[in-house]
Amino acid sequence: MKYIHFGFYCIFLLYVFSCSSREKSLADPHPPNIIIIVADDLGWNDVGYHGSEILTPTIDKLAQEGIELDRFYVHSVCSPTRASLLTGRYPSRYGILSPLGDEPVFPSGTITIAKLLQRNGYRTAISGKWHLGTVPEARPMKLGFDSSYGYLRGQIDPYTHLYKNGNKTWHRNDTLIDEEGHATDLITDGAIRCIEQSHEQGKPFFLYVAYSVPHFPLEEPGNWIDLYDQKIANESRRLYAASVSHMDEGIGRIMTVLGKNKIEENTVVMFFSDNGGQESWHSKTQYNGKFKGNDVLGDNRPLRDWKTSFYDGALRVPALLIWKGKLSNGKVSEAINVADIFPTIAGLAGADIPNELTIDGIDFWPFVEGPSFSEERIMYWRMNKGMALKKGDWKLIHHGKTPEEGTDELYNIALDPNETKNVAAENEKLLLELKREMEHQFSLDSPVLAKEIQ
Repeated sequence: MKYIHFGFYCIFLLYVFSCSSREKSLADPHPPNIIIIVADDLGWNDVGYHGSEILTPTIDKLAQEGIELDRFYVHSVCSPTRASLLTGRYPSRYGILSPLGDEPVFPSGTITIAKLLQRNGYRTAISGKWHLGTVPEARPMKLGFDSSYGYLRGQIDPYTHLYKNGNKTWHRNDTLIDEEGHATDLITDGAIRCIEQSHEQGKPFFLYVAYSVPHFPLEEPGNWIDLYDQKIANESRRLYAASVSHMDEGIGRIMTVLGKNKIEENTVVMFFSDNGGQESWHSKTQYNGKFKGNDVLGDNRPLRDWKTSFYDGALRVPALLIWKGKLSNGKVSEAINVADIFPTIAGLAGADIPNELTIDGIDFWPFVEGPSFSEERIMYWRMNKGMALKKGDWKLIHHGKTPEEGTDELYNIALDPNETKNVAAENEKLLLELKREMEHQFSLDSPVLAKEIQ
């Protein structure tokens, strides 16, 4: 009984701290600005504060000043993570199991976090990658963004900004345009414009900055590559490292603008990667064969495996939370999911989530400002090839398109964080319990699957 009572006490604490945060935000006449910065395919060991050889002085400084979210989980490829970020739901609820093509994926009237904040007086903007549909009715300004800039598809030539098949995808305010410059610099410039315009208007803002790097194809100015001439022997890894350092400099420029406009202390900044690093890339046909293949890209060590898998090398990523003057340096070890961003931001902004919305995320702010506690919360992932479920310290990976067919792997993440020993055979009762929960989660998914990328 004492464990049951402790569980209820934890839930009570979560409610109390969540309500306290929400009441504080509602009472504040100046709700915080919110910036979400997302890297593309950045691995666990691709940031300096995790011991990487890659130079990331800005990100490292943010880690030293802010909160390190040590067990932050996303999805194993880009579109699902981005869908979850915007909706607070597991992407499979919309039938999103993979990188997306051109068609709309959200039902008409979907309330994204951008739409919710827009309704609550925020100016909302995106600068960078969208990858949630390219047709006009699927573009950002149809889903709650006051302004949009960047590219609609999943990958681009850094300089021509063309998609792999040669199609245009670079846009401003949902209208395709041509523009010169490196994508990393342009995305940073777009973010800075949004900050300055919002500041001039005197409105709180929500800014989603989605970089294109270090996703392939990679092409970097010589000054960034030169940083690694004597540091990294592999040519492909040098190029990858250069792209990360270039992005890091862009993040530094964004932080400098916040300081210049004296809004650092009223701006919450969050940084993370959309999924773990990719091992390599080779294509003789994409981009008309312009780009040399990459035999080495990301580094997820010591976590297992790469982007597209169900292991933590794909799902657990570097993540930081910064609020200068409000949050002291620290580390949160509780498991947090990308779906949690929606309710957390809503709470900070004092925006009530409509009762009709069904979200999978929870407000993680109690983990940040209150006493930390463990709870056996459930996280769920699904792709075309299978699904995974995490409950507390246990993680079930199922290889099969439905829970009933296929094979299982079971890992104790607390004892075996690098997922080296499958203990399914020794824990049949627990395995059955987790399978039942997986079946329940599967039953909540959309029966209609979104079209994949072409």
